[in-house]
Amino acid sequence: MTQEEAELVWPQKQRELMMWVADSRRWNDFQMRPDDVVIATWSKSGTTWTQQIVGQLILGGPDRYCVPESPWPDFLLRDGQVEQAKEQTHRRFLKTHLPIESLPYSPKAKYIYIGRDGRDTFWSWYNHWISFTPETMERIRGFFPWNAGASYPSSDIRLAFVDWLDTDALPNWPFWSNVQGWFNWRHLPNLMLVHFANLKTDLPGEVRRIAEFLEIELDPATFDRVVEHSSFDYMQRKAVEFEATRTSVFKGGAKSFIYKGTNGRWKDVLTDEDLARYQAEVERNLTPACAHWLETGELPD
Repeated sequence: MTQEEAELVWPQKQRELMMWVADSRRWNDFQMRPDDVVIATWSKSGTTWTQQIVGQLILGGPDRYCVPESPWPDFLLRDGQVEQAKEQTHRRFLKTHLPIESLPYSPKAKYIYIGRDGRDTFWSWYNHWISFTPETMERIRGFFPWNAGASYPSSDIRLAFVDWLDTDALPNWPFWSNVQGWFNWRHLPNLMLVHFANLKTDLPGEVRRIAEFLEIELDPATFDRVVEHSSFDYMQRKAVEFEATRTSVFKGGAKSFIYKGTNGRWKDVLTDEDLARYQAEVERNLTPACAHWLETGELPD
C-alpha cells in the first residue's frame, strides 16, 4: 500500500444485513488475502458474467464454467462457501450482494461493482425469483423469522414491478441504497465500477479494462480465449453441463439461472405512469450522477 493509500479514508462496516439468502456476519472473521477480488452487485446485474470474466482472467482462459470456483461467503442456500474459499490456493474471486456498509472492506483487495438499469435488473430478478423450486422457497422462509412470509411474486410482471418499487425490492435486500452506497466510494483506488450495458456492447473492451484493473497481463491468444469463454452462449452451455451433475435450486436449472441476458424487455410492458413512478424513485433515492450511470453506464469525470 502506498503512503497516499494509507492516508485514505476507507469504508467501515456499519451494520449487519441478515435478509433473504444473505448473512453478512459470515464475513466478520473472514481472512482476506492481498490479491483477493470481490465481485459485488445488488443481484441479477451481471454478477455471474463478471465472475466468469474474472475467473477466466485469473485461471488463464480455461475451457470451462468458472463461476462455481467463486465462493459466496454470505450465501445461505449452499453450504461450505467459507470453507471453499479457505481451501483455494489460486487467486480468489469472491462474490457478494451485500451493501458496502455491511461488508468489512479490505484496502488490500480489489473490488468490482456491477450496475444495471433498475428496470432491466428487475426483469432479470423476476425470472430468477419465479424460478425457485418450492423446496428452495421453503428453505428461504426458514433462514430468518422475517423471511417467514416470503412468497412468489405476482404472475403479472408489471404488478410485481410496481410492488418492487413500492417496497424497495422486498423480500430481497434494498436496491437503491446498495447501488448508491457502492457508487459513493467509486474513487477508491481498489474499487472499479462496471456496467451491464457496457459488457453487452463492448465485451472485449470491458474484459481488457477489468484485466488492467486486476493487473493481469495476457498474451493475445489467451485474451481471445477469455473473451470467447465469457460470451453469454458459452456460459449458458457450460453452466447447463455443470448443473447436470448437481441438484438445482431452480425449476429450469442453469437455463433459468443464466436466462436471456437482454435489456429493454420492460419497454412493451410498463405504462407511462409506471415509468414515471420508476423515475420518481430514481430521483428520490439516487444522486443525479449515480442515476445517470445506472441508466447509461457513463461515469462522471
